[in-house]
Amino acid sequence: MTSSTTEPDAAPAGDAPAPQHAATRQRGRARRIAVLVRPAFAVYAVTTAVHLLVLSAMIPAGGPSLQNRLTTWDGGFYLDIATHGYPHGYSYDPSGKLTGNTLAFFPLYPMLVRAVHEVTRLSVPVSGIVTANLALIAALIVTLLLFCRLYGRRTAVIAITLLAGAQPMSLVFLMSYSESLFLALAAGMLLAAHRRAWLTAGLLALLVGLTRPAAVAAVAALGVAVLLHLVRERRLSRRPLVGLLLGCAGTPLYLLWVALRVGHADAWFRIQGAGWGTQWDNGRAIRDFLVHTLSSGDGWVAVSTAVLLIALVCATLVTWQRGSWPPLVVYGTSIVVLTLCQSNYYHSKLRLLLPALVFLVPLARSLARSRTRTAVLALAAATLFGCWYGAYMITVWTYAI
Repeated sequence: MTSSTTEPDAAPAGDAPAPQHAATRQRGRARRIAVLVRPAFAVYAVTTAVHLLVLSAMIPAGGPSLQNRLTTWDGGFYLDIATHGYPHGYSYDPSGKLTGNTLAFFPLYPMLVRAVHEVTRLSVPVSGIVTANLALIAALIVTLLLFCRLYGRRTAVIAITLLAGAQPMSLVFLMSYSESLFLALAAGMLLAAHRRAWLTAGLLALLVGLTRPAAVAAVAALGVAVLLHLVRERRLSRRPLVGLLLGCAGTPLYLLWVALRVGHADAWFRIQGAGWGTQWDNGRAIRDFLVHTLSSGDGWVAVSTAVLLIALVCATLVTWQRGSWPPLVVYGTSIVVLTLCQSNYYHSKLRLLLPALVFLVPLARSLARSRTRTAVLALAAATLFGCWYGAYMITVWTYAI
């Protein structure tokens, strides 16, 4: 009689052991990921090389060093925070008038600069540049993955090329500024939300809130993603709501910390206003700038800024009409509105719009439908222009960017 108890079948002679199967699958997955993200590294390498070559060529003989140009303007404030930390209160000029100080700058980027400095023992300025470049690589990878899911691989590669090379002021992504970190975290949040990884999306939104005050755009996008999910599921789910609440916490936490440190509830707003004159004006300043510049302006920086701003707004409106993923549209449009409806310097507007993404969509999709030769020539020309524009603004232009 045959026993009813069955013994485990022996693996056929030709089969690999289970651990070898697992190792093979892991290697295959790693190769697929490498192939998927390879364009991001290629775009970073090419656009960075062009940026630095053009910038080096435009620095006059005997002028500031390349490192100096990459750590200029607001970059110096971030490096000061990384070196000395934050002040304990307000700052005043010799006449006793309130002035701005580094408490106006959010903490995550200088914290990472300090960490890179401590780990590598590089100088703080070099650590600032390294941190920004690492963040840019991360930003290109997650933006590539997001756009692959939304529009396909060809459009995604074109979009990150426009992002890193063709945007006027995209040179700032390589400088000791927080724009590249903001973009990496915001695009990562959008990618996580698209994959419905709600807690990851919430954590990334919180970190965005510790990077720049424009994080309200990321929180709004996450809120739209959560709302769409809840409507689709027709039931309340805990993870999306927890992720959204987590994402809302970043900026309020920093503003509260500044308030407690200085002793006034509105301390951050006072410092920001005193130092940079930034306030919400419903777009009055930019409207006056456009009217004056387009009617009687004679400076090419002002005129080019006005034309580019109008073009970016038009591209944003086109994206709304083409049925793009709503959270991406809300995120990018919020960045545009926040930038144009505040009374900061007109020559900083193009830099502040860098992480918006939304206005890249129409051009990227149009170029993706064109012949490869046409797309390559258009991207090359646009990249040369973007690299030259940024280099001009930090070598010849004498005002803040």
